[in-house]
Amino acid sequence: MPGRDRRNAGEDRRGGAVGADAASGPRGPLGAVEGPVDLRALPAALLPEFAEEIRTFLVDTVTRTGGHLGSNLGMVELTIALHRVFDSPRDVVLFDTGHQAYVHKLLTGRRREFATLRQRGGLSGYPSAAESPHDRIENSHASTALSYADGLARAFSLRGTTDRRVVAVIGDGALTGGLAWEALNNLGAGPQRPVVVVLNDNGRSYDPTVGALGRHLAGLRAGAGRASSVFAELGLGYLGPVDGHDIAAVEDALRRAVRWRRPVVVHCVTRKGKGFPPAEADEADCLHAVGPAAPAATRASAAEPPSWTSVFGQELRAIGAERPDVVCLTAAMLRPTGLLPFAETYPDRVIDVGLAEQHAVAGAAGLAMGGLHPVVAVYATFLNRAFDQVLMDVALHRLPVTFVLDRAGVTGPDGASHHGMWDLSLLALVPGLRLAAPRDAGTLRELLREAVAVDSGPTAVRFPKGTTGPDVPARYRRGRCDVLLDPPDPDVLLVAVGPLAPACLAAAAELRRQGIAATVVDPRWVHPLDPSLLELAAAHRLVITVEDNTGTGGVGARLAQAAAGEQGAPRVRCLALPGEFLPHGGRGELLDEHGLTASAIAAAVRQHLPAIRLAEPGTVLAERSVP
Repeated sequence: MPGRDRRNAGEDRRGGAVGADAASGPRGPLGAVEGPVDLRALPAALLPEFAEEIRTFLVDTVTRTGGHLGSNLGMVELTIALHRVFDSPRDVVLFDTGHQAYVHKLLTGRRREFATLRQRGGLSGYPSAAESPHDRIENSHASTALSYADGLARAFSLRGTTDRRVVAVIGDGALTGGLAWEALNNLGAGPQRPVVVVLNDNGRSYDPTVGALGRHLAGLRAGAGRASSVFAELGLGYLGPVDGHDIAAVEDALRRAVRWRRPVVVHCVTRKGKGFPPAEADEADCLHAVGPAAPAATRASAAEPPSWTSVFGQELRAIGAERPDVVCLTAAMLRPTGLLPFAETYPDRVIDVGLAEQHAVAGAAGLAMGGLHPVVAVYATFLNRAFDQVLMDVALHRLPVTFVLDRAGVTGPDGASHHGMWDLSLLALVPGLRLAAPRDAGTLRELLREAVAVDSGPTAVRFPKGTTGPDVPARYRRGRCDVLLDPPDPDVLLVAVGPLAPACLAAAAELRRQGIAATVVDPRWVHPLDPSLLELAAAHRLVITVEDNTGTGGVGARLAQAAAGEQGAPRVRCLALPGEFLPHGGRGELLDEHGLTASAIAAAVRQHLPAIRLAEPGTVLAERSVP
């Protein structure tokens, strides 16, 4: 398995002695460190040079590949100290959230793979058990590591294992999530378990850490440990604050924490983006994440179309001018979710709850009960965390809350935990909720306005990551559906969910050249299904639905269920994402791999249509099986 150090493998994955090819890589200490054993053997006098070499390596590689830069620049000395004190993978080191684990990957034998960071088949941007035994959990959702740590420590105790330690590294931003406090509540209670909680306090998540916790940590930093800590009140040991960029000081604090043999919080103060002036000067988010550097010719080309996120943000600000009852909520992601324009114009009408999606949704329910119309802007993958609140706190009370789901469908390089491929299925279970999927910038603006106009229950609007592309005009509207292409005597109905409309239109053009006529319809509101969509389906021999959501419980599955049993019901075939966790890779690559491109849609029609024609009355051939 990749990433093993000398103790575990003795050779690198290319078959040579560990460190043998260091001359082709970094010239300093980094080239000689292939795993934690090498790091622990490194003289202390070389550690400052080693830390700066790591920073140079991160800046050089991450600005080429794209990825989380600022957070990892702030983790260099802290991670070095962790791997000098603890014996990974025998000692379990957990990172919350996983985007701060790049230095950990470097120190555990994955330096050579960084050129493939976040690329299809390459190094993951988060911990990955498939890459290395040093990665125990595959996480990027915040506030989870302390619960993992509590469970692992309990398991070691129950199995009589006394020589393995559990370390959870959590940022101050992730500590704003409620799950972290549920874990702390249990860690502080007996029986005592030797868990070391490393609090990486840089004063930020994406934006500055909010709320009473942020004030408390600021007080601890200012008081140099003289103030009473909330952690001690909960029954945990507390050490700090410690300069997280002083390797010797961090090592000393970690060793003291181990000797206590009980849950201990080691409070390390770091600076996000440290050592890279552009990151240190970036007041927005310290270059939290960067895209791959574009060639000069690309940068000089015409401006790209606007992003889905920016279109949403500008339209919401316009709505805010017309609707003083509209308020917005974010879970520590004001800029990434597009709320910054609204916040700049209406600062008193934006609420940042920290990395606490459950509280955001339940709080939105309270705002709606008070006569306002809340808009909860969140990545699609993170709404999963608050499903109970959507169901029981918002929908049960028929409250007018609008959920705006950014990064819906295949998101690309962030991988399995970030793909927003379950929301169409999950939200379809919620009674009274209406769900829209715009196909372009124009329909995003239109559907957002329709959503916030609903006062009888919750609504949701989903859109993908990336740029919008040109608007796709409709021929006419039937019910709530837009008919995009309406040829005479059509054989097939292509149901295009949201941004897959251009692929469906291109597939219809390919089929037309082959003598197959296809209608293309955009449902716009994909739940509940509009009766006009069922009428259109009934008028065609074959219906192909196309969506970047898992097929289970998606639009196609619900349309097939609704059409089943009707006289002359059409054959419905669903093109969707598989019911599995997809790896990281480009959005286009993954859509192509799973048959959600124009050529694949046309091929699906050619596969299924002949069997359906043979099955029609008056044919002499028996019906063929349709896969």
